[in-house]
Amino acid sequence: MSKPEISVVIPVFNEQEGLSALFDRLYPALDALGARYEVVFVNDGSRDRSAAILREQFQLRPDVTRVILFAANFGQHMAIMAGFEKSRGDIVITLDADLQNPPEEIGALVAKMRAGHDYVGTIRRHRQDSFFRRTASRAMNRLREKLTQIKMTDQGCMMRAYSRSIVDAINGCSEVATFVPALGYTFAQNPAEIEISHEERHAGESKYSLYSLIRLNFDLMTSFSLVPLQWFSMTGIVISALSVLFVIYLAVRRLIIGPEAEGLFTLFGIAFFLIGLTLFGVGLLGEYIGRIYQQVRHRPRYLIEAMLEKPVE
Repeated sequence: MSKPEISVVIPVFNEQEGLSALFDRLYPALDALGARYEVVFVNDGSRDRSAAILREQFQLRPDVTRVILFAANFGQHMAIMAGFEKSRGDIVITLDADLQNPPEEIGALVAKMRAGHDYVGTIRRHRQDSFFRRTASRAMNRLREKLTQIKMTDQGCMMRAYSRSIVDAINGCSEVATFVPALGYTFAQNPAEIEISHEERHAGESKYSLYSLIRLNFDLMTSFSLVPLQWFSMTGIVISALSVLFVIYLAVRRLIIGPEAEGLFTLFGIAFFLIGLTLFGVGLLGEYIGRIYQQVRHRPRYLIEAMLEKPVE
C-alpha cells in the first residue's frame, strides 16, 4: 500500500445496522476525490456483528481498508487515538459511523486543508437532534469556551480534519484520557471551521446518554483548564469573608438584643449551603486527583486484539 494523502479514521461500536449504508456512501465519495486514501476502522469492542462486517469489508477492499480490533470497549476517543497512531495520510479525517455527518462532506474538509489550514473543525447545519440536546450543547459550548479558551463552535461534531503534524503531536501525548478535537485545536497554528450538513442517525441509537455527555464535558474542562479550581478558591475566599462579617454581626446583635432563637433556621440554611459548597469543592478536587491517579498508574490506554491490513510489498 503506497502512502496515502488522506486517512479517514472511523470508530465503530455496535453499528451493525448502519455499516452497509456507510460503505455504500463512503467509498464512492473518497473515490471521487481522485486522491490516494485509506480508511481506518476501529472496532471499539462491539458486542454485535460489527467486527465480522468490518472483516468482510476488508476482504472486499483490502487496498484501501484497514481494521483495528480492540480487545474491549475503551471509548470513542481512545478509538480515534488508535486510528491516529496507525494512520499514514498527510490529512487525517475523523468520521462517526452513524452517517449523521455525510461522507460526501469529506471533499469540503480536504479542500480547506489544501488551502493551507492545519486543523478544520465543523459546524452542523440544521442539526437533526432534539431541542433539549441542541440547547444543552450550546450551553456546554459557551461554558467550555469560557473555562478553557478553546473556541470550537460545535464541539459535539466529530467530523474534523487534522494535518499530519497535528496528528503526530497528539500521538506524542501520554495523557490517559483526552478530548481529541480540543487537543488538536491547542496544537493548531492555522485552524478553520466550515459548515457541513447533518442528517438523522441512519440506524441504531446514540451511544451517549445524558450522563455520558455531562461526564465528557466535565472531563474536557478538567483536562484543559484549572479555572474550575480557581473559581472555587475565589468563591471560598468570598464566602469566608462574608461568614466573618456575619459572625461579627451576630455577636454584636447578641450583645445589643440578647439571646434569641428566631434566627435558628436561618443559621441551619446557611450551614447547609456551606456544607454543600464544601462537598462540591471536595468532589472537584477529587476529580483532579483522580486524573493524576489514572496517569501515574501507566496502564495502556487501549489493547489491540488484531489488525487487518494488506501486507506492505
